[in-house]
Parts: sequence; C-alpha cells; structure tokens
Amino acid sequence: MRVMRRIARIALAAALIAGSAAVSAPASASPAAARSGIVHSRVCSAAAAGFAQCHAIRTTIPGVAPHAATPSGLSPADLLSAYGLESAAATDGSDQTIAIVDAYDAPTAEADLAVYRSYFGLPACTTTNGCFTKVNQSGGTSYPATDAGWATEISLDIDMASAICPNCKILLVEATSASFANLGTAVNYAAAHADVVSNSYGGSDARDARYGAYYNHPGVAITVSSGDSGYGVQYPASSHYVTAVGGTTLTKAPGTARGWTETAWDGAGSGCSARNAALTSAPSSLTGCTKRAVADVSAVADPATGVSVYDSTPYLGASGWLTFGGTSVAAPIIAGVFALAGNADAIDNNYPYTHSSSLNDVTSGSNGSCPTASWCTAGTGWDGPTGLGTPKGTDAF
Repeated sequence: MRVMRRIARIALAAALIAGSAAVSAPASASPAAARSGIVHSRVCSAAAAGFAQCHAIRTTIPGVAPHAATPSGLSPADLLSAYGLESAAATDGSDQTIAIVDAYDAPTAEADLAVYRSYFGLPACTTTNGCFTKVNQSGGTSYPATDAGWATEISLDIDMASAICPNCKILLVEATSASFANLGTAVNYAAAHADVVSNSYGGSDARDARYGAYYNHPGVAITVSSGDSGYGVQYPASSHYVTAVGGTTLTKAPGTARGWTETAWDGAGSGCSARNAALTSAPSSLTGCTKRAVADVSAVADPATGVSVYDSTPYLGASGWLTFGGTSVAAPIIAGVFALAGNADAIDNNYPYTHSSSLNDVTSGSNGSCPTASWCTAGTGWDGPTGLGTPKGTDAF
C-alpha cells in the first residue's frame, strides 16, 4: 500500500506545489533579534498548578503591522520542501482526520482557516464540505468562553495541520478551560474520532498515574509540544504515551542538496522526566535518562524562522497575517506527517526510534545548560532539543 501511494505521489506532486486580550511577557529573543528590534511574545499566560499554557510565540517585526496584509513567514510550500513531503501531501491523507485540542473558543476559526487555505492554494476545508468540524470537549456545539491567546493558538494549529496534510479532515476540539482535566477530556473525545491528535500546550512535569489515561490511546498518534522555555521537561510531553515534539531553527540553504539547514532552537523544551517510564526504544543507554526522555522528534519552532498564520480577532479589533514560532508550530506539523503516513492504527510512539535513518539528524545548537550534554545540546543521534531529528518524508512515521 505504501509503495502504491508513493507512485501516486510522484504523479501529482506538482499540482500541490503550483497551486485574553493582553499578551504576556516577551519570550527570550536571540541577540540578533534583539539588535533588529524583533520581539517574540507568548500569547498565553503562565499556567498555575493543574493547568497548561499554550506554546505559541508571536513575532513582531519593526515596520510590519501586528496583523499584516500579506504573510511574511514560512509557507506550506516551504515546510513541505524542507521536510520532503511534497509528493505525499499531494495525494495522501484524504482518509485521515487530525484532531486539534486547545482550550477555549476561537469563534472565527473556520473563517480564518478559509483565508489561509485560499491564499496558499490549498483545497477548501469547511463544515459544509465535511472537512472541518468544531466541537466542545464533549462533542457538542455549546462552545466555551473566548480567550484571545488560545484563539490565536487555534489558528496556528489548524493552519499547520493544513499546510502539511491539505487533504486531511480537521477536527477542532475546544476544552472548557486550560486545566489538564478539561484538556484531557477533550483529548479523549478527539482520540475517539480522529487518527492523530495534536496538543500544543504544557505544564509542570506530572505523573501518568494522574493524567495518563487522557493520553493513552493505542492506535491513535498523540503529538505534544515539548515547551518553549529551554532545557526542562513539561507534561504531557513527558507522558509515556505520546510523541514529544521538540523544536528547531529552520533556514533556507540554496545550493545544498536539501535546500535547508536546521539547528536546535534555544527555546525548545527537553530533558528527563522524574515521574514517567521511558519508552521501550529509548532506554537509558540511548538517552542517559532513567525515565522518560524528551523529545522524540522535532520540527521548526524558532519564531525567528517562523511560519505564516492567518488570524482574525474581532474582540481585539484586528485581523490579518501573523508570524509564529514555538513548539506549538512543531506539534501539528508532526501530527500532519503521521496523518500523511497513515500508519497510526498499526504503530506506537516507539516507531521513529526504529526508523531514525528516515529523519534529518540535527547536530548543532543548544537550549541551555544541563548535567548531561545530550539533554540540552544537539549532536549525532538522539538529543533532547531535537530528539531523533526532523521529518525526511514519512517513512519514520
């Protein structure tokens, strides 16, 4: 089946290529960003115990309106090129549903998605054509309150799922609040109605004994962003049952075989859980962690090399194009790759470890200081900030 899909991809790839209110304190910016006046700001407030913070980071560029008339970040074509996914995205995914789990309501989510997909020549994904569905955490249509930060997180997540898997259906599940209990309830609903579930949020490292039932869904790929505060572990990325997604800085490299280069992003979360069991294929001999190691794989997350997102926030009186980073970008990208591969019902989160040759190994960059170098510094093979590496096609998924 996979061979037949690859043949079809080659034939049709060219068609795709042608065609809250207050923002919290700025995230740490690179020296280059600081010199240029670029500001990277978290869109969600810090989380209290038992709650999660969304991981989206907005980039504000001097001279560019916060909601611009045209996009300035990476496009779907850029992402597909960087990760060798053009042919897969052209033909695969029509039998797959990606669920996006976030907190609170984004009242303009479907309309914003329509603008993003139309601008980049992606097929329409609407309630009317059966591609897009929005529900609350129980599957109903009585939506929770609106939060500006989480609403922009939702725009980011559904745009990235669309960019990687334009033929996939999208199920947006909105939790009543950012508590792990409500987000977990939303994940349970999502897992019962989707092939892949993307989660772009996290809080303090927690025990699977407390929350793991929300994320333990054999036959469904669950991706979780690793965090945006540098070295250190967050939950649910530290759960035994999920694919923890780290972050990179992705840069065009004309004249090279790949056309892109990647280094570890200095904001990506990583390290060792003190609470949850290691993956079978990621023992201490590989990671140096006696328990669960983070991350497993990675994708672009640096807001300085961020992605384009369309968002309208009528409660703020603004709409337009934004540039985003954070491991919130990486988690739905990897969810999209799982959907393109179409194997979630037959594999688990150990699968990338036995197919690491089908990933781009990221071997430079760091996200801080740590007791064991590989937990915070990229190198050959597994490392904390980037895991085993970034997608090189779909074969590692």
